[in-house]
Amino acid sequence: MAFEPPGDAVDTAFTRADPRGLSFENTFGGVPSFLRRRFTKDLGGVDLAITGVCFDQATSHRPGARFGPRAMRSASTLQPCYPPYGWGFDPLSTCHIIDYGDLAYDPGHLARFPEVLQAHIATILDAGAGALTLGGDHFITLPILRAYAARFGPLAVIQFDAHSDLWPEDDPARMDHGTMMYRAVQEGLIDPAHSVQVGIRTECPDYFGIHVIDAFDAHEIGPKAVAARIREIVGDCPCYLSFDIDALDPGFAPGTGTPVWNGLTPNQVAVILRALAGIRLQGADVVEVCPALDPTEATAIMGAHVGMELIALYTWALREGRA
Repeated sequence: MAFEPPGDAVDTAFTRADPRGLSFENTFGGVPSFLRRRFTKDLGGVDLAITGVCFDQATSHRPGARFGPRAMRSASTLQPCYPPYGWGFDPLSTCHIIDYGDLAYDPGHLARFPEVLQAHIATILDAGAGALTLGGDHFITLPILRAYAARFGPLAVIQFDAHSDLWPEDDPARMDHGTMMYRAVQEGLIDPAHSVQVGIRTECPDYFGIHVIDAFDAHEIGPKAVAARIREIVGDCPCYLSFDIDALDPGFAPGTGTPVWNGLTPNQVAVILRALAGIRLQGADVVEVCPALDPTEATAIMGAHVGMELIALYTWALREGRA
């Protein structure tokens, strides 16, 4: 079935009257908010705020992820005219979802960035909404987890990634996307016993009690078994999901700063995320999309689709009173 965009369906990121519902704006025109949600700073009655963090100054290899939020917003315009396939409900019509815009920070005052980001997320949480953050490099997850832990206590974390990001770091002022999970463990922001990393395929000397389903295991046991193991580890704990796009094989998602072969396939990721319906998801992020290295826009499209699935997971939890 084809939808005919109404004659006034343009720039609905600003003009839409109802925050809920699908969007039939031409995919190739208009201002690309994420999934054509309304751009607003009004958090009143909001269930989920999507926000971008255009930061890549903690990158250890190829930069450019600061442009990831813009690319994923543009890629997402392909999706909001239909409910996501197979979920059986429409998250965009069920929840009050907004695009809260990007974090404003001064790149000339880099040391202030973590505090500014933590406050930004805390503002969303204090309003009673959840946050879906579009990155940006993976360091941004650390200040986000600080905001979440301040409100909810230590969370279970589900991390899709090629890298553990658990390299020891003893300098609290240093920012590195390869050390943020180590810092999160050391600061008591997460519950390692109920946390899991999926898709790992680089060396790590110490996982500090976090469970690991590496890429080889994922390929061997299959996505449904991976999801079952994740559910067993996380249990009924409130959880946060962080998706580094390099969890996917670079054949599917080349636009990222630290690609590693033998990654997960889109099919595996789709099945795993769908099978996690019912977890107590409190928030999530999609990080490390680097458009300059993404000649066909495939990576941004992957990021946008992961974002939609995370919205569906959050909506499912909200409907069950578990978000």
